Amino acid sequence: MHARRKGKSGSTRPLRTSPPEWIDVDLKEIEKVVVEMARSGVPQSKIGIVLRDQYGIPNVKLVTGKKLSQILKENELSPSIPEDLQNLLNRAENLKKHLSVNKRDLYNKRDLQLVESKIHRLSRYYKREGVLTGDWRYVKGGF
Repeated sequence: MHARRKGKSGSTRPLRTSPPEWIDVDLKEIEKVVVEMARSGVPQSKIGIVLRDQYGIPNVKLVTGKKLSQILKENELSPSIPEDLQNLLNRAENLKKHLSVNKRDLYNKRDLQLVESKIHRLSRYYKREGVLTGDWRYVKGGF
């Protein structure tokens, strides 16, 4: 987003409307695995990777009819702050710690500004979608 390059083309998931034939795992069993992993503190992205690699489930929504976040919300295990926003907040916090020790590091000062702009943009989106409350606020680093 903030780099001076045009971007990379990536692979796209094949268009499917029904679950693949090779999946023989029960719907309740998949939900049980998702809930157990979430209770043990595994983030949503890791849950999807484990389901893909160990259970052979390429897309949870095709098999269960519900998104992974919907399954977690039904079992009251969804995080208060979405995972991508939380990762950006952690990154900004690490940059703030670094800049408190290295005050003249202009490159990382710029990186902090870019990360904070991503945080503000993403938080606006989540407020608009109703994922975050309207009074949620990120306080800038002040460097």
